[in-house]
This record gives sequence, structure tokens and C-alpha cells, in this order.
Amino acid sequence: MLTPREAARLIGISYPTIKQWILSGSLKTVKTPGGHHRIAESSLKHYLAKDKGKGPAESRARYRRVSGRNQLVGKIVSIRLEGLLAEVVISFEGSHITAIITASAARELRLKKGDTAAALIKSTDVMIERFDDPA
Repeated sequence: MLTPREAARLIGISYPTIKQWILSGSLKTVKTPGGHHRIAESSLKHYLAKDKGKGPAESRARYRRVSGRNQLVGKIVSIRLEGLLAEVVISFEGSHITAIITASAARELRLKKGDTAAALIKSTDVMIERFDDPA
């Protein structure tokens, strides 16, 4: 029996998503005497089998290899290498995200315009900008 966090990691989804599935009843669990949910590994086989049929960009398999779950998949619309750094702009769902990585990492990954790539987001800070006049 797996904890919800272990099950989420196994099938490559976020912990909040699996909790929603549990609370909505779409994923069956067994409760421990302490009231904690446990999930039979056999009940996850459907999700793993369904995922195997998907292509690399849509598959959740890569999520199982990376700890970060905040991943935005899109197309590289521009890449600029300058000195030690590279600016990579990825377009996804009508938005753009820019990442500054090392030029050596960009070369090692052989990134180029038009490639499918994922931006993995791991942040502890969020900044707010005010647009209206505070007066």
C-alpha cells in the first residue's frame, strides 16, 4: 500500500491532484486506523498503462525522473547564447517564459529554436508589481 504522495510520484502527478482524485472518489483508497489514505499499487496500473501509449512530450514518465512538478512544456521560440549564459524563451499555451541558463548547458542539451522543451520551475520567492496608482 502506498501513501498518496508515493502514489503521485509513481504515476507522475502532483500531490494536490491525487488528493483531489481521492476526495472526489475517482481513486479508491483504504483508510488506516488513523484515518490516512493508502492506495493499492494495482489501482495505479491503469494510469501507468495509459501513459505508456503517449509520446515523449505528453507522457508523465519524465515527471517520475525529476523531483520538480511545476513543469511547463512548449516550443523554444528563441535562444540567444552570449558569453557564459544563454537566454531561452519557451512558448506554451499562448504565453512565454524566459530562462537564463549556462551556455554550456544549452550546448549540452543541443537546444535550438523549434525544439519541444519544458521549463521546470522551482522557486521560493514571488514578487508583486503594482500597476495602478496607490494614491
